[in-house]
Amino acid sequence: MQATDNTSGRAMYWGTGRRKSAVARVRLVPGTGQLIVNGKPGDLYFQFNPNYLGGIKAPLETLGLENEYDILVKAEGGGLTGQANSIRLGVARALCQLDPDNRSPLKAEGYLTRDPRAKERKKYGLHKARKAPQYSKR
Repeated sequence: MQATDNTSGRAMYWGTGRRKSAVARVRLVPGTGQLIVNGKPGDLYFQFNPNYLGGIKAPLETLGLENEYDILVKAEGGGLTGQANSIRLGVARALCQLDPDNRSPLKAEGYLTRDPRAKERKKYGLHKARKAPQYSKR
């Protein structure tokens, strides 16, 4: 859904991404390629980790738009890895709103697929989901 920013009249594109318990609400705004997460610069928020930062901007790089849109994010829950992956999904979904033709290259790269893996629950009698107590023969 395209919305307009009341203050500047610029077009904004929204996307929501989820991974494990992390949720990211992503806005794409025409700009210079900045990443702002929870009011902080993205490189500071993600501790200058190139894996997180590269993964977040990968959908934009696939389409050749890395310096044309600013990414504004409100991320909640999970850890840095879950948040980075949820932001990547949100960016990809926002790019699909920007132009429906963007869908097929993003889908081919796997950016529109939500990672369904989640933490397995702990079972009774075990220390964790699968870690059993040490076996004692006597």
